[in-house]
Amino acid sequence: MSDPGGGIHALPVPTPFAVGRVNCYLVEDDPLTLVDAGPNSGTSLTVLEAALAEHGHRIEDLERIVLTHQHIDHIGLAQILADRSGAEVCALDALAPWLARFGSQMEGDDQFAEAVMLRNGIPHDIAIALRAVTQQFRAWGAPAHVTRPLAVGDVLEFASRSWRVHHRPGHSPSDTVFHDESSGVLLGGDHLIKRISSNPLISRPLEGGAPEDRPKALITYMSSLRATREMDLELVLPGHGDPVEDHRALIDERMEGYERRVAKIAGILADGPKSGFEIAQQMWGNVAVTQAYLTLSEVLGHVDLLLERGAVTEVEDDGVLRFATV
Repeated sequence: MSDPGGGIHALPVPTPFAVGRVNCYLVEDDPLTLVDAGPNSGTSLTVLEAALAEHGHRIEDLERIVLTHQHIDHIGLAQILADRSGAEVCALDALAPWLARFGSQMEGDDQFAEAVMLRNGIPHDIAIALRAVTQQFRAWGAPAHVTRPLAVGDVLEFASRSWRVHHRPGHSPSDTVFHDESSGVLLGGDHLIKRISSNPLISRPLEGGAPEDRPKALITYMSSLRATREMDLELVLPGHGDPVEDHRALIDERMEGYERRVAKIAGILADGPKSGFEIAQQMWGNVAVTQAYLTLSEVLGHVDLLLERGAVTEVEDDGVLRFATV
């Protein structure tokens, strides 16, 4: 997929992550715009420069950079590109302070994640090891100065199109999608991806927060998906992989998948109370160790649905939460 049409070109840029390449989108309009920036690496920058050159442009030609959310594979090169081009940087207004203080914000996010892991039964040595890994990954991100903060409902104008700004949190607290209402094209970031389900990571809110008041990421994400399902869309251009042609069918498929996993976790808890980590181990074995925070986020998201429905209850025992069927 290199050209989804309408003067928008997908520029797949390599990342160090299992998800593979991230789609940056070149919008050949006035102003010349790049949606998302790829991770902060020399390889990614070289690939991006070559991709722009294939369309007759240089980094210095960019006039606008639009960021869909806070994850480092999407924001890493943003400030480098802005410094070289003088482009304005557009992102959700609530995200702007987080991007400006990237280093300290990531440290706060890591502390939050570690506390959530310990509270849900992940052993201390695993939590510490994972934190060391995330500290290394931080180098793939970088601070960025947002020169044009976007409020929900704002419209980004171009010479031949306009995009309305919508906040769709869940995969991250800052997920933002951009809707071209005249063409039905949605620049979706990681809100809706065709080949994989966007993991609703348990993330510290942008304004901060305590681990014991952790966000209910899956419930939030499902609410966002329902809002997107109501939109009249011809095409969703995602942050990874191929375009989504039938967003409603894909969202329905995702919702059915969540219900199947809820039923599976309910079955596991029928055997007796368990922590989030114990549930993850029963579902995924050693993957619950190597991908501890991802799998824990997955488990807790579905447990939140069971809690909301009154099917399970939570009990704290020596600082660790365990869940039991009612």
